[in-house]
Amino acid sequence: MSNSDDYDLVVLGSGEAGKYLAWTLASQGKRVAVIERQYVGGSCPNVACLPSKNIIHSAKVASYLRRGAEFGVAAVAGPVNMTAVRDRKRKMVDGLIEVHLHKYHASGAELVMGSGTFVGPKTIEVALHDGGTRALRGEHVVICTGSRAKIDDTPGLQEARPLTHIEALELDHLPSHLIVLGGGYIGLEMAQAFRRLGSQVTVIERNNALIHREDPDVTAAIGELFRDEEIGVLTGTKLTRVQGTSGDAVQVHGTRDGADLVLEGTHLLAAGGRIPNTAGIGLEYAGVELDARGHVKVNERLQTTAPGVWAVGDCAGSPYFTHIAYDDFRVVRDNLAGENRVTTGRQVPYCLFTDPELARVGLSEREAQEKGISYRLAKIPMANVLRARTLSETRGFLKALIGTDDRILGFTAFGVEAGELIAVVQLAMASGMPYRGLRDMILTHPTIAEGLNVLFSTPPAGKR
Repeated sequence: MSNSDDYDLVVLGSGEAGKYLAWTLASQGKRVAVIERQYVGGSCPNVACLPSKNIIHSAKVASYLRRGAEFGVAAVAGPVNMTAVRDRKRKMVDGLIEVHLHKYHASGAELVMGSGTFVGPKTIEVALHDGGTRALRGEHVVICTGSRAKIDDTPGLQEARPLTHIEALELDHLPSHLIVLGGGYIGLEMAQAFRRLGSQVTVIERNNALIHREDPDVTAAIGELFRDEEIGVLTGTKLTRVQGTSGDAVQVHGTRDGADLVLEGTHLLAAGGRIPNTAGIGLEYAGVELDARGHVKVNERLQTTAPGVWAVGDCAGSPYFTHIAYDDFRVVRDNLAGENRVTTGRQVPYCLFTDPELARVGLSEREAQEKGISYRLAKIPMANVLRARTLSETRGFLKALIGTDDRILGFTAFGVEAGELIAVVQLAMASGMPYRGLRDMILTHPTIAEGLNVLFSTPPAGKR
């Protein structure tokens, strides 16, 4: 296209990997443009990771207030001001947007607000929000369009206008009865948060356990937590149809154990998975192919089927985590600099931000058994971690899989500050340190990390 603006790098979507690529290359003197349809900085700081953790923390504070007598202060059981909860979240998001805009200004990367569509090889036409169009062409182009909540084809579901996490985080009132469709990460975090804020909550999961891919002791522990917090859980449930409108009144029809069931609520949250944002952006005009699941087809270097075009993050089929998208940035950055960096073999840490948190890195027992990998198991209850006792937060456990060479194959923590704890074990795993290194390390007392001394001093159970 003869009238296009030429850049060294054009990024479609301002999510984690794309924005860091833009800021980095622009700071090196490259001419860079980022096209963003709606959220400056992508989903994470606007409508996903950080806002949800903000709301989750408000819910934890509400939980502490109700537990006040346990800590020697007057308990507070009154209603939660959801407008204030929402406004605290909005204030944080506004601050994050300002940080992003400053980074664009400081780096010299150009932020183009509008909807972008490929119209040819490495060329994107943008319908600008303030009117008109522009065509941008890059020597290199990076697709960073992310993913969105999936709303399946259950009869009546789309007509019911269910909440996704985006709308749920903007509520200025408490649902009387929130029905959550999906027992994965998003569903569980939102379910507990809204229960603690004061809603009646029921989770419906089609599989036979919540977060069903985890080990049985993990799913059992999450189930016990939800029972103790009076969150309804219906596993092994198949939806057949939905009636009504979310925000007013809804009826969810399904089958469970061969019997029909009907559940009535006021609000419906769709949390049954995510799909990549790859449709309707003209990839066919750019020579970019998709895989069977709708992700951009990439190789281990994150190159697409079109020369000079890369894809990163959710839309490229990378694990749907912001920290993985950040590593995708590093992969493309280094490859653009002439190195040969790949995505294969990298560690993928997981964290579910319920209270307590569930965090894991490396193999689970289920995965080790499926792959026929021998291991020894070390496991302790969180009550054995003295810091947890000082916090009155003894729910959960720590466990580690130890290989025949004494290296750590996997680690799971269900307990207070689990998300912080796994970084210590992850470092040991990445360096190839045998478990004895953590067993014998002098760790500060009393901290949660000190529990690793206890865990790895426990004689590991025999080979499995």
